[in-house]
Amino acid sequence: MDIKEKRHRLPKEFYVGEISVSFTLCLKGQIRAFIKPEIVKIFKDILTSVVATEDCIVPVYCFMPDHQHLILTGTTGNSNVWGAMLKYKQKTGFWMSTNKPEMRWQKDFYDHIIRTNENIATQVRYILDNPVRRGLLSSWQEYPFMGSIGCKLENILLGII
Repeated sequence: MDIKEKRHRLPKEFYVGEISVSFTLCLKGQIRAFIKPEIVKIFKDILTSVVATEDCIVPVYCFMPDHQHLILTGTTGNSNVWGAMLKYKQKTGFWMSTNKPEMRWQKDFYDHIIRTNENIATQVRYILDNPVRRGLLSSWQEYPFMGSIGCKLENILLGII
């Protein structure tokens, strides 16, 4: 008897348009690669280029030592949040295989489509507080590996998006 993998994602059309999706991507084996500023910069640069091709912004990203949290938001009716995430994972995966072969993404990732009645500022704040909850520091403002792309984090936190 063949065991089929359970489908756990919504259809791709749910990820198109002016929507926001929260993602969590983990490194395989809990490798602590995102403590090196040069690696975080490379991944941020890849993310910046990828979201631009899919008409998306990143209201928040946070590189924890062994995983990453981010929210992608489509800015037009044609924005493809799913496509942006797949390109990001593919391009960073290629970079890892070429430059750090011991470093790989886990196969899957967690995603949550943020409903229109959910406050995006609350979601962003939750992501920003991850390093504090993990005990890495006492205030998220002290953490160097977080920010936003294509918008101002301050505006997101004030509910201006």
